[in-house]
Amino acid sequence: MNRGLLNELGKISREEQELLHGSKLRKDRYASGQEFRIDNKKLLKKGKMIDIRTHTRFVAFPKHCHDYVEILYMCSGSTTHIINDTAELRLETGDLLFIGKGCWHEVLPAGLEDVGVNFIVLPEFFHTAFSMMEGKSVLSDFVIDNLTGKKGKMPYLYFHVGDVLPIQNLVENLIWSLRSGSSDRQINEITMGLLFLQLLQYTGRAESGENRRNRFALDLLSYIDTNFENATLSEFSGMEGQPVYKVSRAVTAEFGIPFKKLLQKKRFQMALSQLTGTRCPVSEIIASVGYENTSYFYHKFQETYHMSPGEYRRRYRSFRK
Repeated sequence: MNRGLLNELGKISREEQELLHGSKLRKDRYASGQEFRIDNKKLLKKGKMIDIRTHTRFVAFPKHCHDYVEILYMCSGSTTHIINDTAELRLETGDLLFIGKGCWHEVLPAGLEDVGVNFIVLPEFFHTAFSMMEGKSVLSDFVIDNLTGKKGKMPYLYFHVGDVLPIQNLVENLIWSLRSGSSDRQINEITMGLLFLQLLQYTGRAESGENRRNRFALDLLSYIDTNFENATLSEFSGMEGQPVYKVSRAVTAEFGIPFKKLLQKKRFQMALSQLTGTRCPVSEIIASVGYENTSYFYHKFQETYHMSPGEYRRRYRSFRK
């Protein structure tokens, strides 16, 4: 993170100064009722759907929930979170934790160098990001749950992405924008959408408070992410210890498309990245993403994108001639 921005975020707040002088954490700063349910109206200005605040350090932040979605980003150091009294998560620098509406959690005391930023987000803010995602994923499930008010299916999503520069840059851009108030809502919504698209590349690094069905989804996405060149349904079924026919049905039920289509989406995703970002010959790209039959790749590519790989490269390439 930019050193100047980190220094600003790391300054001791008025609340933290009070805590260092022996005061107790005041729940009335965050909530109105008896239960510690944090009210977005205490944190968001009228008409705003997203804002940020630095995480309160030096004392334990007691068990609480929110009527909004919280995204915690660790700018430096680490923090430890207890989710729904069962899961203990340790966030390291660069990690992201999405916490859904109504999810109970507490945070153990953080030190001076443990600088975290909390994004306070009303679910409606995610409409643009959701529209930018294609197909079913753990992120789309999380957004849908919070847009529809469902509870318990996926209370949190934790991404270990501290070494992924594009994700770090997008989060930092959002922090800059929201802290300065210099960007309009549409820019912030699109930036969040781009962040989601980047996170979809790293579902294998995600943890969630999901039920067994969503654990299966994460296992499958992780397997495809790391083995897309040679992935097979039979190999994955063996890893799951389940018959192929049963896993095949489960894949279609979870994603709405069969294993073959899910694998094709990942391979095409990797091919598009090479077509637009490199000068590698198309034939080499086809082989590198796991296709032996060039004609079949061209046919499916044309069917999906309504143009040839060469035309797609000419239209969207990011490198100079």
